[in-house]
Amino acid sequence: MNVIDRLKRLSGETKQKPHQPSRQAEIGELRNKIETIMARRPDATIRTAPQNAFRGKGRLLTDLICGEEIANAFGRFYVVPGNVDGSSCHGNTCVRDCAAMDMQAAAFIANDPDIADCTAADGLFLDTETTGLMGGTGTLAFLIGLGWFEGDVFVTRQIFARDFAEEQAALVFLNEIVRDRKFLVTFNGKAFDIGLLTTRLILNRLPNPFSAMPHLDLLHPSRRLFGSRLINHRLATLEESIIGFYREDDLPGSEIPQRYFDWLKRHDARLMVDVFEHNRLDIISMAALARHLTELMNHPADSDRCHPSDLLCAAKLFHDRGQVPEAHRRLLSLMNSDNDEVKAGSLKLLSLIHKRAGRWAEAVAVWETMLEHDPGDVFALTELAKWCEHRLRDVHRAEHFVSTALACVETQKGRNSLVHRSNRLQKRLHDNS
Repeated sequence: MNVIDRLKRLSGETKQKPHQPSRQAEIGELRNKIETIMARRPDATIRTAPQNAFRGKGRLLTDLICGEEIANAFGRFYVVPGNVDGSSCHGNTCVRDCAAMDMQAAAFIANDPDIADCTAADGLFLDTETTGLMGGTGTLAFLIGLGWFEGDVFVTRQIFARDFAEEQAALVFLNEIVRDRKFLVTFNGKAFDIGLLTTRLILNRLPNPFSAMPHLDLLHPSRRLFGSRLINHRLATLEESIIGFYREDDLPGSEIPQRYFDWLKRHDARLMVDVFEHNRLDIISMAALARHLTELMNHPADSDRCHPSDLLCAAKLFHDRGQVPEAHRRLLSLMNSDNDEVKAGSLKLLSLIHKRAGRWAEAVAVWETMLEHDPGDVFALTELAKWCEHRLRDVHRAEHFVSTALACVETQKGRNSLVHRSNRLQKRLHDNS
């Protein structure tokens, strides 16, 4: 089988040409087949390699990225300063509002009470750009983006190791900044950034300022609170769906390592402009996301500023963390939501709270309300069957609820447990007859 035949099979074309094509026609057909196959890939856009995109004479770093060279006892490196004014907006979030985020709520979502003793100005927002996305001792964090609040202003510093020899000096400077902060904010930093920086600090025989630092990793609460309605939990997705911020011509993170390797060969600043901007926006977005998460914890359940499903997830988080009264208060408002899924979810959790507290009348009332909205609600039918069997000792009524649930259940796993319960109830009915 030749190349054309294989391409035909991949592209789904089975018909053969009635005549033998010319060499030029074969080449054209090959190109068409390749384009057809590539169009089926998740990312059909073939990006131009940096070496082709940046032809001509290179540009100096100081010409395109405004910063300064800094020297210490360990060498030299490059730092890019920046400020975001408090009156500025990042998507739907005002920067000064980020500076006023509630620290009790921040401690709650981080599940770390030490953060409650801090102020927003004590926090350090951190994001790295690295030579690899898998980590490991050979991976360098060549760009370390930092941010913190000074009053209403969000201050940024981007520490750039222009080559591998500048890493130690850059890490020493990082240590000087970190020691003035009391807690850390990252996005997936627990799994990647902090572990990588810790490795680099050890290899350079430097102290690790992160070892005992309270850490708010925004990825984990974002998964917990927004995961029910988002297709993924990438920062870019959260920016658009939660913060209302849309990037234009943003450099994909997967291309950043190669940009740095090309920079090492050419020292053309045009290669790094997009990298610095990508990193800077990541830092600002983390501040806006932290503000939204803390706001979600503080707002009442009937707030129109938050999505109903997010409010339900927040109520579940309060419940799972042992703050049942707060969860109960929020669920009472959500049970009247216009969103059917949110209404059903809030009623389900509310009924379980009543059940575990031994408030059977309230629990039964909720299950009956669920059946009024959806007569085929398997959860409500099953719970009413349990109540009738174990509390009322009414086997006939329990079996009725189970039979109704069996007629509505869709999954085999759900049927198995109901069939087992139905068989047991029918045996009891037979024994009592």
